[in-house]
Amino acid sequence: MRSPSTTMLALDTSTRTVGLALYDGMQVLNESVWTSQDYHTVELAPAVVQAFEKAGLKGEDLGALAVALGPGSFTGLRVGLALAKGLALVHHIPIIGVPTLDVLAEAQPFMDISMAVVLRAGRGRLAVGWYLVTNRRWKSIKEIEVLTPQDLVERIENPTLVCGELTQEERTLFAHKHPNILLATPARSLRRPSFLAELAWKRWQSGEMDDPTTLAPIYLHYNVPIPG
Repeated sequence: MRSPSTTMLALDTSTRTVGLALYDGMQVLNESVWTSQDYHTVELAPAVVQAFEKAGLKGEDLGALAVALGPGSFTGLRVGLALAKGLALVHHIPIIGVPTLDVLAEAQPFMDISMAVVLRAGRGRLAVGWYLVTNRRWKSIKEIEVLTPQDLVERIENPTLVCGELTQEERTLFAHKHPNILLATPARSLRRPSFLAELAWKRWQSGEMDDPTTLAPIYLHYNVPIPG
């Protein structure tokens, strides 16, 4: 039987792909992913209520919050972080922030090549994080970059796995323009909030948590790369 107050709610509103999951360390109790047409504000809270109802949980079962920090949409990130912070403060429970690119990386199988994880960055550009497997974990190895799809193709010189939010045109470009690019399938490129929950759960169980009053999203500054 699940112990009281050990359920984690994970929220990811980084882009138009929105997700939430309920996780208790042993199983994913509920998971939802959908495409929002920038209606995060009106969709997220009702979706959380519905998830609790479907899982047969109540507010007192909530033990911690996980939230994706971006990079991503300015408005989307604010909505997710505001709800997570509000719940953490009201219920006096821990909150753990996780970079969004780490969530995508966590879902990929280990490989002996580098990996580029991408998110939409607006105006046809991609936010790109670079990863290598170290100690059986995908680890960020470079600063996040903002690149056009063509720039990314030209940047890749060695065999590299590419995963994340790609359009059909971008997948075609990568598949036909560069022999060193291995494309993750669309299913593996979907950000699943259960992976966000697992990453945050490990930090929570090791005693790590963030201050809800100071936790901030990762915004991209297009002229200056930011640490990954």
